[in-house]
Amino acid sequence: MSEGGAAAASADALGLRLPAWSVVPFGLMLLAIAVLPIAAPRFWEHHRNKLLVSAVLGGPVALWIGLLEPGAVLHAAHEYAAFIVLLGALFVISGGIVVRGTLAGTPGENAVLLAIGAVLASLIGTTGASMVLVRPLLRASSVRRDRSHLFVFFIFVVANAGGLLTPLGDPPLFLGFLRGVPFLWTLRLFPIWLLVNGVLVLLFFAVDSRIFRKEDLATPGDLDRIAVAHEVPVHVVGGLNFLWLGGVVAILVAAGTLGLPPGVPEAGMLLLVALAWATTPQALREENGFGFGPLVEVAALFAGIFATMIPALAVLNARGAALGLHAPWHFFWATGILSSFLDNAPTYLALASVGSGLAGTDAADLGLLLGHPGGPGILKAISAGAVLMGANTYLGNGPNFMVKAIAERGGVQMPGFFRYLLWSGLILVPLFVAVTFLFFA
Repeated sequence: MSEGGAAAASADALGLRLPAWSVVPFGLMLLAIAVLPIAAPRFWEHHRNKLLVSAVLGGPVALWIGLLEPGAVLHAAHEYAAFIVLLGALFVISGGIVVRGTLAGTPGENAVLLAIGAVLASLIGTTGASMVLVRPLLRASSVRRDRSHLFVFFIFVVANAGGLLTPLGDPPLFLGFLRGVPFLWTLRLFPIWLLVNGVLVLLFFAVDSRIFRKEDLATPGDLDRIAVAHEVPVHVVGGLNFLWLGGVVAILVAAGTLGLPPGVPEAGMLLLVALAWATTPQALREENGFGFGPLVEVAALFAGIFATMIPALAVLNARGAALGLHAPWHFFWATGILSSFLDNAPTYLALASVGSGLAGTDAADLGLLLGHPGGPGILKAISAGAVLMGANTYLGNGPNFMVKAIAERGGVQMPGFFRYLLWSGLILVPLFVAVTFLFFA
């Protein structure tokens, strides 16, 4: 038996040994992430409580699987460490990049800002791009009265769809990279990235132009002149951090092509974080409103997710064929619908495990799925569904809530949960139907 076949047989063996109810802690973990911020906001705002939920749900699972299959727990622990180190590196390094100055806030300049964000999201991650650009958008729109649509489209593009091109862009794609997807493979998603982001930026320009002209008629004086008058030349400070970000990309490419020993990529990224911290004045981070809270939150939650998903992914890998998912468009919508209401990173792995089960390969090595007939199409659909449809609700991707909170602190009246659903239902869902027919039907 080949190495890939042996790995698949091992994964199947664990998945078949585990009872179906072993997926329940994973479901409860995702349910807690979706429900508790709304049902118990005061409880959920403390990171220690998030860690408590992770420990209660994930601790017993890790101990149990550790007795049955120690290697599975060690593999999950390494993935978790690599995941947090990458997110931490992107978060800390991009937190030292400050965009000063003020754009005019006209529809054209706002559309250009979104387009830049779409590119930047795949280079420094949706979280990093959102952190760098959300405050310049706030300053640019300070002379506008109706601003909520600016940040809704910002979430659509910068916090989600822009991150489709590289494993740096969004956590689901990085988890795929950790499981054997080549670093440059996601560039094959470029046609989907271009279509979705292009349509959204053009649609934003049309919507913002209409609202701008309506405000202009209701505003004493010329709104165009008012907008231009408050413009301050834009410049970037902390540019040395782009060098450190380039180092992170180089390390990941080397890890994927040269097969670096475990721990070496993580050590290299931590070194770059130390260099970025030492060479960036603390005043720049303060100007950016930088704090470790979002990173601590992600680390606490994903500790539980990585622990509880060990049996869930094994079961889905072994028995996923029973779910009736076969065509790529099935996987696109199944991944997307779940990613809309649950975190898109574990959803990606869950559906990738189903796809691997259909192909008879091991979900721990998605490179094997890419080598199977039909596998690349399935993985493209899963990748696109996880990244793009994370924008359907505030729950789908971490930066969504972050952008909403920053905008509200800046005086923007953001739409509530159901009003945001109306925005995404009218704009994103028809676009995703078009993506289905063009790429996955």
